[in-house]
Amino acid sequence: MTTILIVDDEYLVADILAYALEDEGFMVVKASNGRKGLEILDRERPELVITDFMMPVMDGLEFAKAIRSRPQTAKLPIILMSGAQASIGRDSPELFEAVFDKPFALNEVIGKVKELITPHD
Repeated sequence: MTTILIVDDEYLVADILAYALEDEGFMVVKASNGRKGLEILDRERPELVITDFMMPVMDGLEFAKAIRSRPQTAKLPIILMSGAQASIGRDSPELFEAVFDKPFALNEVIGKVKELITPHD
């Protein structure tokens, strides 16, 4: 089963996204900030990351740079979801495969996830 890591300090957003992705057959793990996300990354080996931008401890930009700096995760697809900072993500195509503004259309995010990874059991 394909694992997706969602990193967002807004639990409601993370939960809604997680439920929608689980309904599509994905396994979802969640973290509330980038530092916790890196810990989960090492343990769970997700095939895609969805991250918020504005978070405590380590923001989405720092988190994405940390993922890219590690040889084992350098090619991992990362989707950014952000309110005011989406333009920063769009200015960093080397970090993010896709950027969605909050509020986002759930079906568009799921469509992009499916495009970036092919589920396999």
